[in-house]
Amino acid sequence: MADRWNYERRDEEDEEDEEDEFTESHYKAQKDALIFAIQVSESMLQPPPKSEDKKANKDSALLTALKCAYQVMQQRIISNPKDMIGIILFGTEKSKVTGIKLQDPHCYLLTNLEVPAADDVKALRTLVEEGEDVDEVLAPSKQPADMVMLLRLVLHLFQTKAPNFGSRRLFIITDNDDPCAGIKKNPSWDPAVGAKDIHDHGCIIELFPITHGDSKFDTSKFYDDIIYSNPALDEVDPGKVAPVKSSDGLDLLHSLVSNINSKQTPKRAYFSGMPLEIGPGLTISVKGYNIIQKQAPARSCYIWLEGERPQVVVGETARLAEDSARTVENYEVKKAYKFGSEFVYFTDEEQKSIKQFGGACIRVIGFKDRSLLKFWASIKKSTYIFPSEEGYVGSTRVFTALWQKLLKSKKVGVAWHIARKNGNPQLVAIIPSKATSDEKSDDVRDGPEMGKVVRTTNALTDRMNKVVQQLQLPGGAYNPSKYPNPALQWHYKILQALALEDVVPDQPEDATVPKYRAIHKRCGGYIQEWSQVAEDVLGQIQEQKKIKRELEEGDEEDEPRPAKKPRSTITKDKSAGEDGLSNTELRQRYDAGTLTKLTVAELRSAMSGRGLDTKGLKKDLVERLEQWVEDNA
Repeated sequence: MADRWNYERRDEEDEEDEEDEFTESHYKAQKDALIFAIQVSESMLQPPPKSEDKKANKDSALLTALKCAYQVMQQRIISNPKDMIGIILFGTEKSKVTGIKLQDPHCYLLTNLEVPAADDVKALRTLVEEGEDVDEVLAPSKQPADMVMLLRLVLHLFQTKAPNFGSRRLFIITDNDDPCAGIKKNPSWDPAVGAKDIHDHGCIIELFPITHGDSKFDTSKFYDDIIYSNPALDEVDPGKVAPVKSSDGLDLLHSLVSNINSKQTPKRAYFSGMPLEIGPGLTISVKGYNIIQKQAPARSCYIWLEGERPQVVVGETARLAEDSARTVENYEVKKAYKFGSEFVYFTDEEQKSIKQFGGACIRVIGFKDRSLLKFWASIKKSTYIFPSEEGYVGSTRVFTALWQKLLKSKKVGVAWHIARKNGNPQLVAIIPSKATSDEKSDDVRDGPEMGKVVRTTNALTDRMNKVVQQLQLPGGAYNPSKYPNPALQWHYKILQALALEDVVPDQPEDATVPKYRAIHKRCGGYIQEWSQVAEDVLGQIQEQKKIKRELEEGDEEDEPRPAKKPRSTITKDKSAGEDGLSNTELRQRYDAGTLTKLTVAELRSAMSGRGLDTKGLKKDLVERLEQWVEDNA
């Protein structure tokens, strides 16, 4: 399958074949608009207690949150150049807002909601690392933060800066579980109303609470009324990472970077609202997403560096006449196919009608037993589909009935699938998943039958269980965001250093390298114990095979052997060599010039029987044998 870059280059050469090939790599990941709302207060500016641990965090909660936002911003400027990030400090003495009039908002728009540029990242780095303008920007207000003003500002930014983004999220980082305490409630300025407006516009509010000491963060006082939980969100958006709740806010802030890790490849939507035609007059709609997506650094454009400033290169394709070097326009070019010695010409309309197979759909054309679907039939990555009510109401109920029937009957559906309009049709198999865990499986079919295998013993299994128990991942689950692709990380690190004028790192950070010392410390003794038992078991198996082989040989000796046939006596010419060629035959071949027709093995056999050297190429052997024939035969 051709990659995207080759596909685009081919399109430049032949615009008529634009609709020929289409793969899931052409679907873009949805753009993300992210706003950090970080509270500024005396408690947020308070440094953590002193600790003797050298790795202990020495920054305040506010500075840690700004560093997390800085890391996310410098990552996204490289890996997701179309995403927007904004930073709002609420509860500040100084106010700074743009595009909207707010009365005493006590909100400081540190970074506007825009695609971050290298200058924005540098300015934020200056604030968090060098402390420039800290006293002016991070001065807390004497009055409590007004959450209504914050939510109105956030809604304004989402509506004006990112109205059509598929993902818009607000991250509130605070240590105050009741920001409205002591403020008179005004029905017209209710924070719950402002939060509902944000959710009605398709935006998500996520809370990252911070606690100090033994204090607890009670979300029931305020935040339960403005944060809407959606149980179906994880099912619809499987690429989303849920925030981690912890009583230690500093650890939670560090986990913020991994939760919104911009280098993580999300589950990408393959299609949405796709018609699934089960039968004549029975159609439902489904959604699909890619289970596996290859990670690769994207090359979005070429840059020309010879001018005063870098410029993006725009490619153009021109056709020239061979005889006159005249530029040929597109309307002068016709499509032709060679049929024998003639050329058959097609108009643009005829060419499009040939490629027309109908609109995008999944059309069931039959069913077959699941056992008849061979393992080798999978030639592309699988796509996970689930019902959607967008196109047809009742799709979920019909889809569930079809899924249950296929499972009960042990059948699979055979369907005709077109990914989009003018796309090429494919024959696909609709395989029902047996469990909810199959959603994350690339292939839910039974694997190929295994041949005769050697099963382990109970003693080996018991000792290996001890090893596995000592090597469990944190939480007993694999989190891919904690083990990023080292090659991509190295690529992004270099680009980031060049864009931000940093020092290029010497070597990449590879989190996938095993921690050998920790492994040896945890279960080194168990592994050695398992190895000793494995050697004993292997020796027993070899001894059993040896006894079995001796018994089989003994049985063969007891069986009567067939009588030997008398050898026929053949009189050989004493002058013949080991190959049976006599001197007379060699002389006849020499006279006829057919010694070269002998194979190398025959030549060497004839020469060794006559005491000649058999080393060298075939032509050397022939010359040596011819000389012997001339002298002796």
